[in-house]
Amino acid sequence: MTKDMRNKEASRLVVQAELDAAKDQAERNRMGQFATPSELAAEILRYAESLLDEAASVRFIDPAIGTGAFYSALLDVVSPSRLASAVGYEVDPHYGLAAAKLWSETSLEVRLEDFTQAQPPSSDEEKFNLLICNPPYVRHHHITHSEKQRLKSHVWETYGVDVSGLAGLYCYFLFLSHAWMADGGLAGWLIPSEFMDVNYGAAVKRYLLEKVTVLQIHRFDPNEVQFGDALVSSSVVWFRKEEPPGDHKIRMTYGGSLSRPRVSRMVASETLRRDRKWTQYPMKARYSDADSPVMSDFFRINRGLVTGSNKFFILSTEEIERRKLPIEEFRPILPSPRYVPDDEVMDDGTGSPVLERRLFLLDCKLPQDEIKTRHPELWEYLEEGKAQGVADRYLCRHREPWYVQEHRPASSFLCTYLGRSDKRNGRPFRFILNHSQATAPNVYLMLYPRKTLNEAIRSDPELKRQVWKFLDGIRPEEMLSEGRVYGGGLHKLEPKELGNVPASALAELLPEPTILRRAKQLGLFEEEDST
Repeated sequence: MTKDMRNKEASRLVVQAELDAAKDQAERNRMGQFATPSELAAEILRYAESLLDEAASVRFIDPAIGTGAFYSALLDVVSPSRLASAVGYEVDPHYGLAAAKLWSETSLEVRLEDFTQAQPPSSDEEKFNLLICNPPYVRHHHITHSEKQRLKSHVWETYGVDVSGLAGLYCYFLFLSHAWMADGGLAGWLIPSEFMDVNYGAAVKRYLLEKVTVLQIHRFDPNEVQFGDALVSSSVVWFRKEEPPGDHKIRMTYGGSLSRPRVSRMVASETLRRDRKWTQYPMKARYSDADSPVMSDFFRINRGLVTGSNKFFILSTEEIERRKLPIEEFRPILPSPRYVPDDEVMDDGTGSPVLERRLFLLDCKLPQDEIKTRHPELWEYLEEGKAQGVADRYLCRHREPWYVQEHRPASSFLCTYLGRSDKRNGRPFRFILNHSQATAPNVYLMLYPRKTLNEAIRSDPELKRQVWKFLDGIRPEEMLSEGRVYGGGLHKLEPKELGNVPASALAELLPEPTILRRAKQLGLFEEEDST
């Protein structure tokens, strides 16, 4: 970088900091305004330059330019004589006016308008052969209903793509930019990697596989957060605007940098078309057999209880005694995993877990009039809940009566719902063998054995411990490839995702495993469960 460019970039960073400081974090979150770090912008443009035709002039566009991090990096890798045109869109004048002033002596044209409503060029000569963008990371719940309908209709009428209502704004930017690109043009998108796994990302993945030729999808290590002010796992998607060849393969990379990833693998488009989770690449060593058993064949998996107000409904033994509440209207419930030091929870003989932190869930099904007569202290406690607004909370007001809890019997097998991959043992999730009658809150996944497995455990009680050992022995990468990850290395596992984890070894624990596998292949698995 030349001295002039270093000075210009330093000035831009000062302006960026001042503009960010003038807005509160809540507003920036609502508008999805997370500026691209200078080093990352430089890395992306250096990589883009390596993919460009050296002889071709560059027509550059950034649909969400902010203060111009990508444009600043572009000027460092492309000579002014080669830069035929440069356009940046910015919907927020707070940043757009500053960008226009900052780059007024260059060829950049800053357009202060909403890119999703702008008209693309009509001729291919006016379109752009280099598009680099970090689109606004606006989650769907921050998009108004009318705006969402406009965007969905626009994409549907233009491309025939039905975008899920759960899609973030960045998905619409990706689709709508297609008309702005020249045939054969190069695009680099810095977007959340969640599109590779979540249901709303299906439309994005179809676009990438069918409408363009994807060159590379690089996923940054979630432990190496790219944005200091956004907890999001990032990726860069590179493609050319041209139909993909029939035998196309995509370079999937992970960790490190774009040019020097930690892991790299060529993956056939057809493989990605079949696989709903793309984040398992490039680490996935082999394809799974579609007929092989998975966890959901053996367990019905549910999230733990959502009470509506843990503070009100979950009480300690001391609090129940102090208030003279009837213990028979409570049932034991496990505390947060951090208060469960061991992966095996014993029973104290009464159904309660042997733990230092002993908690109980209010689970009364009596009508209020009967509670007032039989348990006046409990009735007074419920009246306190009403006064505090607990009964008016969303979940409570949709229950009848408002204090009754959903059906979640105790489960022998539990899995933690959240975890970090930077733990010493490298295992973000824990499997817990529960001997007590305690139910669990929604920070756990509860695994209820289906009929086949449940009957086998009843016939051979020792099998329960063997099943737990199988669960505890599942390789972390098998679970991580099914779950999702956020910036900072925080992993989350939903019930369906745990249900997709391979479980061939579990089948081997059961009688006549070959027959069992064949039954699964034929769709004859018993669907009844132990609850």
